[in-house]
Amino acid sequence: MSIFGWIVMILSAGSTTGFFVWCVVKVLRTPGETGHLHGFEIKTPDE
Repeated sequence: MSIFGWIVMILSAGSTTGFFVWCVVKVLRTPGETGHLHGFEIKTPDE
């Protein structure tokens, strides 16, 4: 592989890994995020 190929591969893998780490840190360090979770409640017909 040429030097240009190595540079592109390292930049790609590094930016993807960095973005993943940033996302994990953001999720784990943001306080009170469980109160902002959205979804729907499943109600059964007997309720």
